[in-house]
Amino acid sequence: MASIIAGPADAPDVTQDAFLKAYTALDRFRGEAPFRPWILRIVANEAKNRRRSTRRRARQAQELTVQLAADRPSGDAAPSPEAVVLERRANERLLAALLDLSERDRLVVTYRYLSELSEEETAAALGVRRGTVKSRLSRALARLRDSLTPEDLDG
Repeated sequence: MASIIAGPADAPDVTQDAFLKAYTALDRFRGEAPFRPWILRIVANEAKNRRRSTRRRARQAQELTVQLAADRPSGDAAPSPEAVVLERRANERLLAALLDLSERDRLVVTYRYLSELSEEETAAALGVRRGTVKSRLSRALARLRDSLTPEDLDG
C-alpha cells in the first residue's frame, strides 16, 4: 500500500477509513465472491482518493499563495532549489492556515479564489446573497492574514 499512498504516515488513516467503508458496505458484498480481493480493492481506492486529495490541496495552497502574495516581485531566472523548498514550505503553512479556518470561511475562500468562481457563482454555491459572500470573504481573508506572518508567505 505504501506505493499507492503519499507516504507511510498515511497508511493507518487509509486503512482505518477503508475498513469503515467496507463495514458500511458489507450488505453489498456478494457472499460467493472472495473477501480478500474485495477488501483490498476498497483499501486501494481509499489510498488513491487520499493521494488525489493531497495533490489537490497542495495545488490549491499554491494557487492561494499566489493570490495572497500577488505583489511579490518575480524574477525572470528559474528559481533556485532553495527557493523551491521555501515556496513549498510557504504553501504548506498557507494550507495549514486555510484548514484552520472555520468551514464557512474555508468554503468562501476556496470557491472564490481556488475554484475561481465569480461572486454570483460563489453565492449560488453557498446558497447566500452576493453581499454575504463579500462580507464573509473579507472576514475570512482577514483571519487568514492574521494567522500568517510575512515570513509564512515569503518562505
